[in-house]
Amino acid sequence: MIRQRNAPAQLSGAARENGPKRTVTGTLVKVLLHSRTERGMSLEPFASRCVRVGEVHELVTTDQRDTAPGARIDRVGFLGFAEIATAGVLDRGDEVFVGEHRVGTVLGFDACHFPNHYNVLIAADQLLTGEKLDLRPELPVRFVPAAAEF
Repeated sequence: MIRQRNAPAQLSGAARENGPKRTVTGTLVKVLLHSRTERGMSLEPFASRCVRVGEVHELVTTDQRDTAPGARIDRVGFLGFAEIATAGVLDRGDEVFVGEHRVGTVLGFDACHFPNHYNVLIAADQLLTGEKLDLRPELPVRFVPAAAEF
């Protein structure tokens, strides 16, 4: 018997990848303490990115919500760098946790430093930094799939 699935949940009217997947995990390896209001990051046109075991990516918060390809992201708070322990797919809308803190949801990706690393942009209510959250190296990082019915 073929089971029909419900339509994927929408995220603020923006396109989001759908389909069940596993949680991507990692470890915070470097804490960052600063924020900026004129950073000039550029949102990649992709709603998802694959990450591999051992890669290191930067975690960046923003209170901006524009998901249009090329959107300029100026207001950012830097959390730190995370090493990926469980490979997988990061999707726009995934919930991001560092330690016990729910930081926000994946907004998208900036590739200004790629192939060295992606800036994983995290939509948060306010600019958060590693200092504001009292983060420490070795804290676990989790990218939990967005809640949706499939």
